[in-house]
Amino acid sequence: MIAAAHPAAAEAGARILEAGGDAIDAAIAAQMVLGLVEPQSSGVGGGGFLLYYDAARGIVEAHDGRETAPAAVDERLFLTADGTPRSWLEAAVGGLPVGVPGVVRMLEGVHRAHGRMPWAELFEPAAALAERGFTISPRLASMIERNRDLPRFPAARRYFFHPDGAPKRAGDTLVNAAYAETMRAIAREGADALYGGPIAAEIVAAVRGDTVNPGSLALADLAGYHARERPPVCLDYRRHRVCSMGPPSSGGVTMLQILGLLERFDLASVAPGSTAAVHLISEASRLAFADRNRYLADSDFVQVPVDGLLDAEYIRRRSLLIDPGRAMGKADPGVPPGSDGVDRADAASPEFASTSHLSVVDSRGNAVSFTTSVERAFGSRLMAAGFFLNSQLTDFSFVPADAHGPVANRVQPGKRPRSSMTPTLVFGEDGTLVASLGSPGGSRIIGFVAQSVIALLDWGLDAQAALSLPRHVNRNGPTELEAGTSLEQLAPALEALGHEVRIGPMVSGLHAVRRIEGGLEGGADPRREGVALGH
Repeated sequence: MIAAAHPAAAEAGARILEAGGDAIDAAIAAQMVLGLVEPQSSGVGGGGFLLYYDAARGIVEAHDGRETAPAAVDERLFLTADGTPRSWLEAAVGGLPVGVPGVVRMLEGVHRAHGRMPWAELFEPAAALAERGFTISPRLASMIERNRDLPRFPAARRYFFHPDGAPKRAGDTLVNAAYAETMRAIAREGADALYGGPIAAEIVAAVRGDTVNPGSLALADLAGYHARERPPVCLDYRRHRVCSMGPPSSGGVTMLQILGLLERFDLASVAPGSTAAVHLISEASRLAFADRNRYLADSDFVQVPVDGLLDAEYIRRRSLLIDPGRAMGKADPGVPPGSDGVDRADAASPEFASTSHLSVVDSRGNAVSFTTSVERAFGSRLMAAGFFLNSQLTDFSFVPADAHGPVANRVQPGKRPRSSMTPTLVFGEDGTLVASLGSPGGSRIIGFVAQSVIALLDWGLDAQAALSLPRHVNRNGPTELEAGTSLEQLAPALEALGHEVRIGPMVSGLHAVRRIEGGLEGGADPRREGVALGH
């Protein structure tokens, strides 16, 4: 089974699975199609994090394909001449925010270790679809029409707009011959086709030649990129073991902290979407986000006390700060073991929801949980070789130092910006796979995934029901409730408990595959256009 954010991508992955492919084979084929039909969210010009479960060995691997900062940048990248931070809208477009794409190099490494289908075959579905053209979906058409930046960039304007300037509409056919050529080049030459040669030259030319906001990305940055295998972060929750991605993503540690902080509460006895459920999850989230904002960044560059943040006794003590009858307000970070002398990470860095997630389980029980992104919608707005380039450098803190000293998530050459992507695998007490899940959503990803794990494990919901629940998030500030859902009715009761409540849209895109007796079930977030397909 595969669950992915667009039917064409899910169909490509399902065909690979039917042909005997591994979970990673299906994930690669689906991702290449997503980069074509959902270009606002992910693609070969971006990065991602992937968990792979090797069923035969019972091992979880965590793979880091996050973008890196070019060698020519320094911590003043997003500062003006007088040392003040640039506005986010000014910094987030054009060549300046483009990091070295990482997703193709990462996928190649995982495929070499686990793939069963020939690498080249995995790119043909996307190449063929790009050549014959695909139908623009209502979601993509809406995002094209609403995006005021796209017409400023010539390649994007030519691709998405008619000569008279009118945007292409839902139902129109979009052909992308350049993307087909890129797919076939990567199929022939491997990831080297993207990190050297004509495609790399086109990427660099787009970034450095941008007239809106030129950047410093160089051919040497692409040639020198390395994906990393990281230790997964795992925590026992109830009778299950939950595993996710560690730094440079903050997602896994923060999501696991939320679960650990809630372990002492009988969540099974409270109803999903009740005042009690929203209150308890929000209070745990405040504490976890306080620690996230204080400590988490790229562990290749700064000390990150991961073990201390997930230490059982530390989490137990922090959990005692949760009062079932009263909101605590803004939480202070704790002092976990191993945190002495670490740089602070709490200068703000925005994260946006233009990300995608797919989950796969193959016939041998191997599983993939893969979250992938170009940062904001359509990334930097720059295109090269038929795909959009990311804007991930804006996930760094714009301010390199504060009153407490250096900021851990400051810009540095070769560094990976902090992320909130939270690909997740859940296992039973006997070690068998229970579920693969994840979501887009910027820093709200963490809350979306935590809430969905609770729905599966505490409330016993099936995959689709868990993903369809109304969303609520607290990032150590207001308690955010999804507009247009039953949660809006909870605002007065939550305010009486001391919550500041905000109501607004929640752009999740959860996808999950869950093992059930005799087979698998899948779920796709109704807020997007994805599906789950299996056999």
